[in-house]
Amino acid sequence: MVPWLLTKISFVAFITATEMPQLHRHEEEKFFLNVRGQREALPSIQDSPTKQLSVVVPSYNEEKRLPVMMDEALGYLEDRQKQDPTFTYEVIIVDDGSKDQTSKVAFKYCQKYGSDKVRVITLVKNRGKGGAIRMGVFSSRGKKILMADADGATKFPDIEKLEKGLNDLQPWPDQMAIACGSRAHLEKESIAQRSYFRTLLMYGFHFLVWFLCVKGIRDTQCGFKLLTREAASRTFSSLHIERWAFDVELLYIAQFFKIPIAEIAVNWTEIEGSKLVPFWSWLQMGKDLLFIRLRYLTGAWRLEQTRKMN
Repeated sequence: MVPWLLTKISFVAFITATEMPQLHRHEEEKFFLNVRGQREALPSIQDSPTKQLSVVVPSYNEEKRLPVMMDEALGYLEDRQKQDPTFTYEVIIVDDGSKDQTSKVAFKYCQKYGSDKVRVITLVKNRGKGGAIRMGVFSSRGKKILMADADGATKFPDIEKLEKGLNDLQPWPDQMAIACGSRAHLEKESIAQRSYFRTLLMYGFHFLVWFLCVKGIRDTQCGFKLLTREAASRTFSSLHIERWAFDVELLYIAQFFKIPIAEIAVNWTEIEGSKLVPFWSWLQMGKDLLFIRLRYLTGAWRLEQTRKMN
């Protein structure tokens, strides 16, 4: 019974697998607006970097939470630049097809700081968090690229912890390395605040991640990750999953390519307004984890060591 069921699930995973997703951009997604409201073409990950740091912020209906995060992030980045004039950065807000005023709120920061420092990419339709981040990554100019959630749950100055973690991984093979923010050290405290049902879901998800996809990383889902430009290009060029479980596939790909990964404890606070619906979101992610494993196992999805960067 079990082998038959596994065979059937594997068959379904294989025939429903999509090919390597191409980064299709609608015409409106090829540009950003400068402070005068004029369209300018977005750069490419294939271009040589011109900034030290790119911060990519995926945003879906975040008109209320985004300003708190942006004020903290830009306050830190501006102070750092004053202390070190050689430090350069950009913040890319990717509006993932929001139904509210997210793009309008984000554009106010572009007007305040200039479009060289703050850019807004407005997607025509919702792609999912992974798809939005991928769009931002492929439009970035930084030597290092930071993924940061719009809710500001992680204190932005903790980027320094990720930078140290990244540097400690040197020498980087092919200039590739990743530092993942982690909330694993807060697990006992979070369990005390959760229901037994949500705690069971959390442990079940962690087990599936370990059993099916990623070994050695206790918290794959923290939205605070720092990648070298080369690591971002390699991993996001191979990514299939565009919604919540994309982090797991991203790290699965990184481990396949033997990209060194550091897991770094960061400060984190629960912020109201999460887009996740506990049971159904965990169920969807569990299905995605199983399909990630089966699709690579059956050859529906393939990774090649010689794969060229996008």
